[in-house]
Amino acid sequence: MSDAARVAIRQAAVEDVPLLLRLIRELAEFERIPHEVAATEDLVRENLFGAAPAAEALLAECDGKPAGFAIHFRNYSTFVGKAGLYIEDLYVRPEYRGLGVGKALFLRCVEIARERDFGRVEWAVLEWNPAREFYEHFGARAMDGWILYRLGGDDLRSFGGS
Repeated sequence: MSDAARVAIRQAAVEDVPLLLRLIRELAEFERIPHEVAATEDLVRENLFGAAPAAEALLAECDGKPAGFAIHFRNYSTFVGKAGLYIEDLYVRPEYRGLGVGKALFLRCVEIARERDFGRVEWAVLEWNPAREFYEHFGARAMDGWILYRLGGDDLRSFGGS
């Protein structure tokens, strides 16, 4: 059996919340920012499976074992005039890298965008992350000239508009 044939992607369910939070914490460790994880099971449950979900989650399994996840949500492009799919996180556990798990998660996100007639798929990748080559292999390109900004935490709470 080929490595890719062992990979299954499924929509996450509310009972997956503890697993999703573990994977989120693993991703934060990989990105060297574990101190930034403020998510709790309650927050993940409410924001992915509550009355007004903010995002959707996919889980990857390899031989029935949790191998990774992707979180995505709908955005909008004024220039394209259509909704798009933003991949907030795509993470594969180290022991499953190179087995087609990341490819399967990424391709499922692209399929979802096509099924919903979205205009594009976007995501951000850390400069040092070797996954950049993986995405470029599929024809993705870095958006030169664009700088990602974030207003969050205490800055967001104390923002006075001045």
